[in-house]
Amino acid sequence: MTMTDKTIRFGENEKNDLAVLEMLSHVCKALEEKGYNPINQIIGYLLTEDPAYIPRHNGARQMIRQIDRDVIMEVILMNYMKNNGIDL
Repeated sequence: MTMTDKTIRFGENEKNDLAVLEMLSHVCKALEEKGYNPINQIIGYLLTEDPAYIPRHNGARQMIRQIDRDVIMEVILMNYMKNNGIDL
């Protein structure tokens, strides 16, 4: 694998992470607009994969179901670690 391949791969992961974070932001906003606690609802969805935790409001349910739960959890954890100076 050349250095160019690694750079391209990193860029793709970064773009995918950004898409997940943007989706979560949209879902959080939809949950708040409906009067729900976004943290509780998203955790419920991630633990159970029950779409009833996410309202259909503004397409939030459809958006979150397009991304695998494992990917969502990985992005959340990686961003937490990155923002708190934890190196892998």
